[in-house]
Amino acid sequence: MTWFAVVLAVAAGVSFLLSFAVLKLAHKFHLVSAVRGRDVHKQPTPRLGGVAMYGGFLVAFIFAYFTPALRGVIHEPRTIIGLLAAATIVCFVGVLDDLFDLDWMVKLGAQFLAAGVLVWQGVQFLSLPLGDTLLIGSPAVNMLITVFLIALTMNAVNFIDGMDGLAAGFAIIAAASFFIYTRILAAQTGESSAVNLASLIVAILAGVCLGFLPYNWHQAKMFMGDTGALLIGLLLAAATITATGQLNPAALSPKLVIASYMPIILPILLMALPLADMTLAVIRRLRAGQSPFTADRKHLHHRLLDMGHSPVQVVMIFYLGSAVLAATSLLVFTANSLLVPLLVFLFGSALCLAVTLVPARRARGLLSRKQ
Repeated sequence: MTWFAVVLAVAAGVSFLLSFAVLKLAHKFHLVSAVRGRDVHKQPTPRLGGVAMYGGFLVAFIFAYFTPALRGVIHEPRTIIGLLAAATIVCFVGVLDDLFDLDWMVKLGAQFLAAGVLVWQGVQFLSLPLGDTLLIGSPAVNMLITVFLIALTMNAVNFIDGMDGLAAGFAIIAAASFFIYTRILAAQTGESSAVNLASLIVAILAGVCLGFLPYNWHQAKMFMGDTGALLIGLLLAAATITATGQLNPAALSPKLVIASYMPIILPILLMALPLADMTLAVIRRLRAGQSPFTADRKHLHHRLLDMGHSPVQVVMIFYLGSAVLAATSLLVFTANSLLVPLLVFLFGSALCLAVTLVPARRARGLLSRKQ
């Protein structure tokens, strides 16, 4: 546990220092993107923060590899090569997109390429838990499912990256929750290398986002761009698949049979907000006869702004929603009764609804007074 915290600190420190360096270089060489019509910010801002996040990930991963206490966690060369290669692909394409605004088909192709490399190197679903049984599909089916889910996760994170601190904060909450879950799994199933690797990946992810967040908080000095958003999605997916694909639910306590579903349920719950935003955006654009990747100003965070929330309030609402989902899913796994997570979910949902609707009531009151 201590060494995971050390790796997190290394990732955060490197990401923070590199963010400072990237910010200075971006301004020096005028690598600053103009404000677009759908953007919330008002000043031209660099979009290369993901480069610093990638650097933090790379250094932390190498540090973990050469740390004797963690050597058993990442002893499989194929896994290391696959993860580093996939992260490098999304970083390279993300930088090009942030600088030159690539066609959406090129970006999607690069995402499938990165996912394919990761799967090719062994990071894939080998089985899916169902009760105390493992469902084992054909290798081709497992590969297709894995590639699809990796690309889906990358796009879901990218779709919500539209507010200062939103994607980075969401990633910290998701990574912290999944880290707690993997440590519970390790206690139940033993210190398996797959579960420990998943813990390491999300610890590094939380670290790079913590290091970058001070530069991304409102008013943001720098954005993570597609580079950072795609990297977050890739690492979340890789951690989930690493833990899920090799988990044997029969090894868990009989009192926690529902835990066999948690590797699938937890990431879905944590990704509920970005997935919902992405689904609504795709439906909206297809109905308008547009490409599903056409950018617009109708995402959930834009709608909350239109309701009267400030940018910081919008981000905190997303944080609260993600935290409620994370706490609920973890309590389902750990509580003796399902009543506890149900009450947490209902109370948290009511709180989210209340803080969401308050500015709308204020806006209507101001409008009525003006009339």
